[in-house]
Amino acid sequence: MDQLLPGVMQSGGDSREVQDQLKDVQQIQAADDAFAAILADGSVVTWGFENSGGDSSAVQDQLKDVQHIQAAGAAFAAILTDGSVVSWGHEEWGGNSSAMQAQLKGVKDIQSTAWAFAAILEDGSIVTWGRSACGGDQPLI
Repeated sequence: MDQLLPGVMQSGGDSREVQDQLKDVQQIQAADDAFAAILADGSVVTWGFENSGGDSSAVQDQLKDVQHIQAAGAAFAAILTDGSVVSWGHEEWGGNSSAMQAQLKGVKDIQSTAWAFAAILEDGSIVTWGRSACGGDQPLI
């Protein structure tokens, strides 16, 4: 591993720090520079570049009973069993869905672009967040 290219370790290429947690993995998703894995108990393990979702510590207590994870370029969004959503990673790339939390109920599926997420709800409506030029709700600043 000492021969890794510069940046590979922080881009998810080295999972040694979380290797002991990566047991009973049910699903894995990759952002540009990070990974997120759902374990059999519904918890999530992340690694890679912190600003790209490799650090989920700010939302870790919310990442329970996770059913599905979708990755954008530098963020992740998780659907919980109750149909709610938790997101983390680069805020401008969809890593912050707090403005949409009241609407993110009964979520059935999530898809993404590099900079935004779209969730389909049980009633067939769509909720988006992230950069508006890329399909989300935040204007470019």
